Amino acid sequence: MARQLRAEQTRATIITAAADLFDRRGYESTSLSDIVEHAQVTKGALYFHFAAKEDLAHAIMELQSKASREVTKDLDGRGYSSLETLMRITFGIARLSVEGPIPRAGLRLATGEVAVRPPLQHPFTEWRDIATRKLLGAVKESDVHPDIDVDAVAHSLVSFFVGTRVVGRTLEPVAHQPRRLAEMWRLTIRGLVPVTRRARYVSLAARLERERSA
Repeated sequence: MARQLRAEQTRATIITAAADLFDRRGYESTSLSDIVEHAQVTKGALYFHFAAKEDLAHAIMELQSKASREVTKDLDGRGYSSLETLMRITFGIARLSVEGPIPRAGLRLATGEVAVRPPLQHPFTEWRDIATRKLLGAVKESDVHPDIDVDAVAHSLVSFFVGTRVVGRTLEPVAHQPRRLAEMWRLTIRGLVPVTRRARYVSLAARLERERSA
């Protein structure tokens, strides 16, 4: 049991070290030797768990996907409106990126540096499906205009969400992500939400920004 625990801890250490380097340097610019040095493990320990750098990248994307699903599952059961749930999901995923390198690296890897291997779903497809479901619910709840193109809006929301992080990676600290996300929602709410319900969601965006920035 102790040996198994040490093996699990070593695997987690390797994944975290790889994620940190992939996030800061990029996948192609990071070697296995770099990861060994950063994780402070032997090459034998790394190869025991991962046969190739691509396997490490895939493990990181799997963990990112699992974390996103957990955020969604948790918020789905809290009784929020569909639109509020969607907003909270985006802030929850952003918080994961602020707090740890694995979600940040997973996002960077998903932007094209590594192919996503089945059966793992591409995170952008997963997020688009979540947005589609929540937007359909928001239409039924009259929180968004009934004539919106749900598929187009879902695709645009994911593109906007991912884009804030991709651009921000170069221009500003990851801690600014909640502010950029609140800006995204304020702009989006103006186009989606009827005037009579707009103030509620603009206020929610500001509150979620404060909570995630605290």
